[in-house]
Amino acid sequence: MEILLLGIYSFFVWLIFFKFKWLPWNFISQVVVVTLPIIGLTALILLLNIVAPSSHDVRVINYVVPINPPVRGLVTEVAIEPNRPVKKGDVLFKIDPTPFQNAVGNFEAKISQLRVQLITAQASSRNLEEQLKASTGQKEAIESKLKLSRMRMQQFEELARSGAGNKFDYEQAQADVQNLDAQLASTVAAEAQAREKLGAKTPEGEQDETANVKAEIARAEVELSNAQWELSQTTYHAPASGTVVALTLRPGAMAVTLPITPAMNFIEDEQWILAIYRQNEVRRIKPGQEAEIAFKMYPGRIVKCKVDSIMWATAQGQLPIGNAIPAGGVAPVPANSLAVRLVTDGKDKDIFLAAGAQGAGAVFTDSGHAIHILRKVIVRVGAKLDWLILKLH
Repeated sequence: MEILLLGIYSFFVWLIFFKFKWLPWNFISQVVVVTLPIIGLTALILLLNIVAPSSHDVRVINYVVPINPPVRGLVTEVAIEPNRPVKKGDVLFKIDPTPFQNAVGNFEAKISQLRVQLITAQASSRNLEEQLKASTGQKEAIESKLKLSRMRMQQFEELARSGAGNKFDYEQAQADVQNLDAQLASTVAAEAQAREKLGAKTPEGEQDETANVKAEIARAEVELSNAQWELSQTTYHAPASGTVVALTLRPGAMAVTLPITPAMNFIEDEQWILAIYRQNEVRRIKPGQEAEIAFKMYPGRIVKCKVDSIMWATAQGQLPIGNAIPAGGVAPVPANSLAVRLVTDGKDKDIFLAAGAQGAGAVFTDSGHAIHILRKVIVRVGAKLDWLILKLH
């Protein structure tokens, strides 16, 4: 663009000083002619870098998810091929489910057995309540009989002393009282035992035995839920739409949860387009502003974009007072720079961009609209130059 402007300027100089000779070609005019474009181009470029900042480091970045199976087992099927598109929910691989099915069956049987124990414990609790009622009623009946027997014993004792009664009747009355005392003591002990068992309750008002069985059922249900989850993980599905690369998993291999290297790498279709700027270039950039990018994988094509956001945090901005912010992979943001996230717009919204594609572009801010055209011309000239393949082999 600068050469084009210099060419236009030189044409007008030729017309003024040599073709029509409107001005004399002397030392002063020569100094002015040489100095004017230098000052003008310098001011124009400096102003253009403010109102339409450009970046020669535009990157396309995709999320890469290392895939490791959450459960350990023998791989029975690998349902995908590397470097082929995969949709979200598609089966990636399967692990032999037999051990996990057995674990689920064992816990289901255990829960069934515990539920039978719970029914027995609840029935035992009801029996204790009935025993307590029976013991209480029997105690009251014995107390009534004992009271009557003591009255009769006293009467027989008075008759025997006065000679009007039989001594044998008095002795029989004593034996009846002693017998009833023993029955009463046995009944009171049975009642106390029943009350003690019924009194041993949890804060929720349940019997200890019943509460223990319910706790065991709850633990078994948690274990069953975990076993069912592990069984469901024997078939691994794609977490998103994308492509599988670096596939090392094959049928017959043992899949483990913590391998040295992942079983495969999953590259999601969701992309980030980042334009790297020096920190003093982003002061006028705002979300929603227009941007244009020329990618080397599409020579001569201008990709329309909009500014999504500015990434205000980089690894260089983290003091050693906590965990460092990751540098972002093999190509971190250079020092004293910030990344501006762009999103494709308009007819280029669904354009295919390879992960790792690079290019150059510019953001057009809300000021200096009159000279934005110069930046657009520069971007388009650079896009045309991408057609050149400068190598000798």
